[in-house]
Amino acid sequence: MPARIGRPLIFVDIDGVLIPLRARPSGADRRWNGGAGDDPDGSGNPLLDRLDPADGRRLLALPGELIWASTWMAEANEVVAPRIGLPALPVMNWPDDDEEPPRGVHWKTRSLARWAAGRPFVWLDDETTDVDRRWIAAHHPQPALLHRVDPHLGLTDIDLAAVCQWLDLRNEVG
Repeated sequence: MPARIGRPLIFVDIDGVLIPLRARPSGADRRWNGGAGDDPDGSGNPLLDRLDPADGRRLLALPGELIWASTWMAEANEVVAPRIGLPALPVMNWPDDDEEPPRGVHWKTRSLARWAAGRPFVWLDDETTDVDRRWIAAHHPQPALLHRVDPHLGLTDIDLAAVCQWLDLRNEVG
């Protein structure tokens, strides 16, 4: 019987996933600390009002290990995580090398596969394509769900239901 490979990894992008391109419906329940004018970190980034504080709870409920996979890098923990109720998460450090990815493959794809190191994973991003899915299928020994989030809407209940269904199937098999 093969050894357990651990809980699946869940790579989470920020722009287009947690911060949609379009403003979400307004309301005090969608604002960090209850007010649109609050800016405790002094970032001055008006797009942070598009974060949904419920996303943190919804992501934590997923049966996997959350990892930031965003160009926000350390700022994901400093700025985004507190606004949506997440603890500090591991952060992908993107390589500084000039090696070009294969044609059509997203620049994050190979790094995520390396980080996963043979573990199953979910990647929530707004830029994944079928080319990335094919590359992962050919180069990653475990199942992976590359789930494209509509960048205009951001993370939705439909996205999370698809991820939960995929993770549940992994748990039944594993």
